[in-house]
Amino acid sequence: MKLAELLKNLTDATVETPDLYAQSADQAVEDVTNDSRQAKPGVIFVALGGSRTDGHQFLSGAASQGALALVIEADRKGTVQIPGNIPVISVKSTYKALAELSSALRGFPGQQMRLVGVTGTNGKTTVTHLIEQMLEDQGKIVVLIGSLGHKTSKQQIYDSTGHTTPMATELQEILHEMRYDGNECVVMEVSSHALEQYRVHGCDFEVAVLTNITQDHLDYHKTMEQYWRAKALLFNRLDVSNGKKRAAVINLDSDYAKEFIAACPQGVELFTYAINSPEANVRIENPNYSIAGSSFTVVTPAGKAEVKLKLGGQFSVYNALAALASGLAMGISLEACVKSIERVPGIRGRFEVVSEKPYVIVDYAHTPDGLENVLNAARVVTPENGRLIAVFGCGGDRDATKRPKMGRIAERLADLLVITSDNPRTEDPQQIITDVISGIQRFDSSRMVVDVDRKQAIHQAIDMATPEDIIVVAGKGHEDYQILGDRTIHFDDREVVQDYVKQKRELSQV
Repeated sequence: MKLAELLKNLTDATVETPDLYAQSADQAVEDVTNDSRQAKPGVIFVALGGSRTDGHQFLSGAASQGALALVIEADRKGTVQIPGNIPVISVKSTYKALAELSSALRGFPGQQMRLVGVTGTNGKTTVTHLIEQMLEDQGKIVVLIGSLGHKTSKQQIYDSTGHTTPMATELQEILHEMRYDGNECVVMEVSSHALEQYRVHGCDFEVAVLTNITQDHLDYHKTMEQYWRAKALLFNRLDVSNGKKRAAVINLDSDYAKEFIAACPQGVELFTYAINSPEANVRIENPNYSIAGSSFTVVTPAGKAEVKLKLGGQFSVYNALAALASGLAMGISLEACVKSIERVPGIRGRFEVVSEKPYVIVDYAHTPDGLENVLNAARVVTPENGRLIAVFGCGGDRDATKRPKMGRIAERLADLLVITSDNPRTEDPQQIITDVISGIQRFDSSRMVVDVDRKQAIHQAIDMATPEDIIVVAGKGHEDYQILGDRTIHFDDREVVQDYVKQKRELSQV
C-alpha cells in the first residue's frame, strides 16, 4: 500500500512537511512500528508518549535509519526536535494512529472475524477459555488471545505476547495471520491499558463482557473512576451501525454494573448475569462447592439447566455465568453452552490444584479482590480439622495502596500466613513486604512467617502443613518467571511445589 493511500485512514492528521510528503506519497509502506530500532526504509515510525520512555526522543534516530515517515503527537510539536529531511505527520493520539495504520495495512482483519472481548479486573482468562470451548464445539475455528499468550483451535500451543492484550501492531499482525489461516472467531482478553491506549482500535467486537471491577492498576490509572471508565470503553465502542447485532454481557452484582450498562450505545442487546441479583437474565440456584469443582442450577430466559463444573470456587461460577450469557448472546443453545463449559478441565494457574495431601492450589490472584475470592473459595473446601495456609506477596513498581489491603484480607481469611516476594522488579522486596504487613492488625509470629525468598517461603508452607490442610500459593499463577531488578529468572510456583513435595516423599521412603 502506498503512503498516501495508507494515511487516508488516519483521523485528525496534519501533514507538517507538505513538500517532503509529496515526494514520498507514492512510496510503498512495508510496515508500521513504534520501536525506533525497527525503523528502516519502507517503515513508518509512530512516536508513542510514555511515562518511562517517550518515542518522541527517538525521531532523529528513526529518520537516520531511513524510516519512510514519522507520526508525532500534535501537542508535542513545540517540545521535541523534528528532523527536517523526512515526512512528518501530526495526530491527536499516536496510540490511535498506530492502531489505524496497523489495521489498514493488514486489510482490517479485526473487522473480518467474529470478535468477543472480555474485560474486568479478575476472571478474564477463565471466561475467554470457556467461550472458546463453546465456539469450538459449534465447529468454529477460534483464536484465543490473553494473558497466557495466543493460540488457535488448530495449534493448541500458546505464543506469548508479553501483554494481556498485545500492542496494536502485534495484535493486528496476529489477527491478519489468523484470518489468513482460516480462523473465524476471536475471543480476547481486553485490558484497561489496551482500551486507553487504543490497542484494540479497529476491532469490531460482536460481544463485550464485563467480569467485575475491583482495585488494580491504580499506579497507571490513578483513580478507580479513571480505571472503570477505561474498561467501559469496550462497551461504549460497540458498533451498531448498519443494523449490526451487538451484545453486552454484564455482571449485575458488580458495583459498577449501572455505569457499564449506561456506557452501551442504544441498540446494543443487554445480557446480565449474577449470583445475588434475582433480576439478572442469567442466575443460579442451589450452588455447591468442592475441591474438585462446583455445581448449580442455572436459570436463563432459555430455561433451566443443571451444571457441573470442573472449576472450583464461587468466582468460577461467576465466570461460568459470564460465558453462558455470552453463548446465549451469540445464539448458542443453553444445552450446548452447558455441555461445553462442563468439558473445560481447568485453566492453568487459576485455582489449579497442583498437589494433594496437603492440597496445594496455585492461583493468579494478585489484587485484593482476587486474593479474597480465592481464599474464600479455599476456605469453603478446607476440612474441619484442617487449616488454610496463604502464601502471597505483591508486585513491585505497581499500585502500592493494595499491599496493606491484601495483608488485611489474608489475616482475616487464612489460618497461617507466609508473606513473601512476588515480582519485586526494581523495588526493595523487603519494603514491599513491610507495606503488606502494615495492613495486618495483629502480627502473631505463631501464625505468620515472612521470607523474602519465594521458593523458601513455599517450602516452609509445605513443611508446616498437615495432610488435612490446604495451601494457596497466590500471585503468579501461570507465570513461569520472576522479575528481580533488571533480571528475569525462571520461576514457576507449580514446579517449586511439585519438586519439593516429590523430594519430601522420596526422603520419607529412605
